[in-house]
Amino acid sequence: MDLKGKLVAITGGGKGIGRAIAAAFAERGADIALLDLDEADLIHSKALCESKGVIARTYLCNVAREEQVIAALDAVVGDAGRLDVLVNNAGITRDALLLKMKDGEVVGKMSLQQWQAVIDVNLTGVFLCGREAAERMARLGHGGLIINISSISRHGNAGQSNYSAAKAGVAAMAVVWARELARYSIRAAAIAPGFVRTDILSAMKPEVLKKILAPVPAGRLGEAEEIAHAALFIAENDYFNGRVLEVDGGLRL
Repeated sequence: MDLKGKLVAITGGGKGIGRAIAAAFAERGADIALLDLDEADLIHSKALCESKGVIARTYLCNVAREEQVIAALDAVVGDAGRLDVLVNNAGITRDALLLKMKDGEVVGKMSLQQWQAVIDVNLTGVFLCGREAAERMARLGHGGLIINISSISRHGNAGQSNYSAAKAGVAAMAVVWARELARYSIRAAAIAPGFVRTDILSAMKPEVLKKILAPVPAGRLGEAEEIAHAALFIAENDYFNGRVLEVDGGLRL
């Protein structure tokens, strides 16, 4: 796909990996639609994209709410007249052990609220955005691409029953969508990042961060720009379809 003049929508585009992906696509000449919940973050990302000479628009949207997703993507297509790429990046964490015991007594367990919050955003949100983007791409008739941001945690990470389940799910949905949507010339794929430098990881104590990095062959955190580069590769390589691109520094959980 030649990205110049295309319209790329990115959920969770206000900061972190989403912002880096937006900037990378803007560098290639794509116009950008930024979806997020934080208006201040959106304004920052918008300015960054516009500094690269493209059109960037912002949309407040909770991806877990069907009516908001429909309204936001209607607005995206109404404003731009097209939709070529969707990057399903929005996500949250609510980590907890499934069960925690002390002296033979249960002292903690993952709550239904912690489970549901992550499933609603990280799995249902990806489903809703993917479904609505696919519908608009098919109606417009120009084909398109959906990229789901999964995670190395899709293989199972302690303390993340909710997150691991959701990230395995979005990887599987990319495979399903590639098969279902090929008739409309719509590709689907996923990226599974390892541990990437974000506000959360950067704020960790040095000893905790050292423990996280110990099993990573690359010996460091990934950078958001490296995940963005992976997204560009998928977009620009029309033969990449129905697969998960792992960008994890060689780490295996």
